[in-house]
Amino acid sequence: MTGTQRSGGLFHAARAGVPLGTWLKIAAAEPVEIMAFAGFDFVVVDMEHAPLDLQTAYRLINSATALGMVPIVRVPDKTPSTIQKILDAGAQGILVPHVDTLEQAASVGRACRFPPHGTRGAGGTSRAGLWGLRPTPEYLACGNDHVLCIPQLESVEAIRAAPDMLALDTIDAVFVGAADLFLSMGSTPTSPDVLELIASAVDAAHAVNKKCGLAFGGVPERAVQAVREGCDFVVLHNDCSLLAEAAQALVSSFRGFESAPTS
Repeated sequence: MTGTQRSGGLFHAARAGVPLGTWLKIAAAEPVEIMAFAGFDFVVVDMEHAPLDLQTAYRLINSATALGMVPIVRVPDKTPSTIQKILDAGAQGILVPHVDTLEQAASVGRACRFPPHGTRGAGGTSRAGLWGLRPTPEYLACGNDHVLCIPQLESVEAIRAAPDMLALDTIDAVFVGAADLFLSMGSTPTSPDVLELIASAVDAAHAVNKKCGLAFGGVPERAVQAVREGCDFVVLHNDCSLLAEAAQALVSSFRGFESAPTS
């Protein structure tokens, strides 16, 4: 099964246009529900930059699935044991941070696939196997054909290795971590050298009929421009920052009215 075929789960989930997702950092079900009702197509459970443990991730994956969103998990490390547990929990995609080399991409790709395509262990009694109720052939086919493996490119070295990573059948897409990329370069998000590297990652993905995604914080106009330039899926903002910005705006608005002179 090719990477393009595997990507169907995420890209068929889009309600309109390019798939739109957001990060989940709060250890509660309510933000997942809010994101579904708001219209997001997928969520990324962030185990790298948020204090979410495995049990919490498991519950967020379950909630997202029940609400019709595609659950992707950004794992905290590249170890096969971590990837195994997240896939057993029912994640439909694994986003792996700081994948810099072909060897690292090959390793995480193998961890996402059952033999003979990879090294993932059979856990048919897990949630992914419907606790033993899913027939074994269906369980194995689902794991090999419908789980996305997405390396996150966050260095110049990673961007340069992207064509070789994307040539692997176990890799379905790449995601450019622009913040760490420009920090590693001592540059800025909009500098020409950074934008050129991002564009090269998009081109590398499209050259083999695969996808490239980007995150843009709370700046939808930048995300729309990136889509026009070829970006295939977008992550906007996160539950914590959305709450923080709304709270700050509310307080600032109240204080402004409070201090205004009365007539």
